[in-house]
Amino acid sequence: MSNHDSGNRLFPVVGGIAHIGSVVLFLGNVLAACAPALLRPRLVLHQIYNCGARSLVIIMLCGLFVGMVLGLQGYDLLARFGSESALGVAATLGLLKELGPVVTALLFAGRAGTALTSEIGLMRATDQLTAMQMMAVDPMRRVIAPRFLGGFIAMPLLAGVFNVIGIFGAQLVGVSVMGVDQGTFWSQMQSAVQLQDVNEGIVKSLSFGVTCSLLAVFEGYHATPTAEGVGRATTRTVVASSVMTLVIDYILTAAFL
Repeated sequence: MSNHDSGNRLFPVVGGIAHIGSVVLFLGNVLAACAPALLRPRLVLHQIYNCGARSLVIIMLCGLFVGMVLGLQGYDLLARFGSESALGVAATLGLLKELGPVVTALLFAGRAGTALTSEIGLMRATDQLTAMQMMAVDPMRRVIAPRFLGGFIAMPLLAGVFNVIGIFGAQLVGVSVMGVDQGTFWSQMQSAVQLQDVNEGIVKSLSFGVTCSLLAVFEGYHATPTAEGVGRATTRTVVASSVMTLVIDYILTAAFL
């Protein structure tokens, strides 16, 4: 094998490592700009509204149907072992530890992440970021950090809403449709679910919030200043956020076990 062929094979690996390094450096710049950005709470609150409140409808709708499906599938599985009364425990643990944070992160990447990337990419394409720099306004503090903080704060809140609606959906199907005793559903859930289970979901949602928000603002900030470039950056945001969410989910699950 010639040196030219080996160089061609190593180029994607080197490019990938360089891209990861640029993301890490960008994260450092964003974190450094977060403290000054907190001095402008109105900007951060606006981004929390933009990323969180505007995503509530899809989060609540998907949470309801995920919980209802979990109730149906969980009842079918537990009925084979004569343990239908444990439906509340199975549904709650599945939502708190896994489905709630992961599905919320995937929905967040598809709705809020793409909005952040396209907004920042459009600002790059129309030279608004360059104009800020010419006026001695740091885009990292004014534009990037508030959006990063907004996504980071909104993610665990959305995951909590998803979990609550999902548990209600599982209870609705399990009790009203499948005939599980309502008192048994809630009592076994309260006795079996521990604080560690809740903490696992919180840690996952915070980690996904950092990852999805960082990738969204990174891709938007470095988007090619054309319509096609912004579109590609938006696509990269969804793909990278989804893949990294599943990778981090596996790592955190293994660590908690």
